[in-house]
Amino acid sequence: MILPSIEYLYEIYKKHPQIQTDTRKLIQGDLYFALKGPHFNGNSFAITALQKGAAFVIIDEPSCLAETDFQNYANQIIEVKDSLVCLQSLAHHHRKQFTIPFIGITGSNGKTTTKELIAAVLSSHFKTYTTKGNLNNHIGVPLTILSIPLQAQMAVIEMGANHVNEIESYCAYAMPNFGLITNCGKAHLEGFGSEAGVKKGKGELYDFLRGNNGTVFLMQDYDYLVEMSKGIQSVISYGQQQGDLKGKAHIDNDLLQVEIIAGSNLKFIHTQLVGDYNLPNVLAAICIGQYFKVPDEKIKTAIEQYMPTNSRSQLIQWNGHNVILDAYNANPSSMKVAIDNFANIQHSNKIVCLGGMKELGKDSNKEHQLLIANLEKYDWNKVLLVGGDFKKCTHSYCYFETVEEAKKWMVNQQLRPSFILIKGSRSIQMELLIA
Repeated sequence: MILPSIEYLYEIYKKHPQIQTDTRKLIQGDLYFALKGPHFNGNSFAITALQKGAAFVIIDEPSCLAETDFQNYANQIIEVKDSLVCLQSLAHHHRKQFTIPFIGITGSNGKTTTKELIAAVLSSHFKTYTTKGNLNNHIGVPLTILSIPLQAQMAVIEMGANHVNEIESYCAYAMPNFGLITNCGKAHLEGFGSEAGVKKGKGELYDFLRGNNGTVFLMQDYDYLVEMSKGIQSVISYGQQQGDLKGKAHIDNDLLQVEIIAGSNLKFIHTQLVGDYNLPNVLAAICIGQYFKVPDEKIKTAIEQYMPTNSRSQLIQWNGHNVILDAYNANPSSMKVAIDNFANIQHSNKIVCLGGMKELGKDSNKEHQLLIANLEKYDWNKVLLVGGDFKKCTHSYCYFETVEEAKKWMVNQQLRPSFILIKGSRSIQMELLIA
């Protein structure tokens, strides 16, 4: 049947609130949305979904289904103009049922760690639901919204973007009433075009909050965020130098310790995070926890017990070496702070392993060369560069086309106990160095 209205579909969703877009993960009773991409067409798997127990399938290309299949499953096939738009519309309709805080988070670096810390703090006191992993795109954001039950008390929505107007589109159906931009740096320059484009794209979250009387949690040390947030009436600030909440970073046993110097009764928080670049992420979580009146002890415990995973600022042991594994993603801004932080760590034998950076467009060669110039400011025992546009750069370091080649080289070196930094763009898979 052709979908008569989004309200009709919402009634079905209330009976079958589990959404699936991949038949391999589908379980009986799910709703299956047939989405399309450059290399797949979910419509082709609609019958498979029904055979595996999907309650209904939402399709936008009926020509992909045989006539006999239509007849056999007529009561479970819902036809729409665009399955993705329908998914987003359903998410919007579900969002409108809530009056709770919806906190939107975006930024060039640190947004997933910040999201996880905030969710940990809020979860200690409220029924809180958040983005799983980094499902923060045009499919992940609506799926996140639709995974939030009506009894939720808090929602934390991560929003990723690589071009202008993307965050604006997410806000249209996520409708955040609170928001936070971690920072704006040299990320996704290929899509945004420039750092100004990054600020415009990320600033779309502020634009939505400004137009809808929302509240911003602001890293006040960043002058550009202060400028971008002008006109927003409700601003709660934090920072190292400025803000309602102020804190300092200390490093103890290679892990970040946060000293609160103003705006809180908390004094010290001992985190499991690597790097003073995580200070703003921790301060954001404290700031939001305090705003929503989470007890201090719960804030402290939640942050101290948070353990980074998925190759994000992890401090691990490998074959007798200490390793900072921060290989989930990389851009010029995050690479620089990771290198500078590693340079400040006291150790006699430091090895830097960097993978190429992606999505930098015409600036890619220049940014890779600038990164090498930053490396050259410090003394390292060894530097390994892997893949990407490092191949086109001038340097005296070890270069490898693949992670496999780099790993073979490292094994053959029989390295004495070292401190190793591993970082690179997701597609390089630098974590395989120690797999």
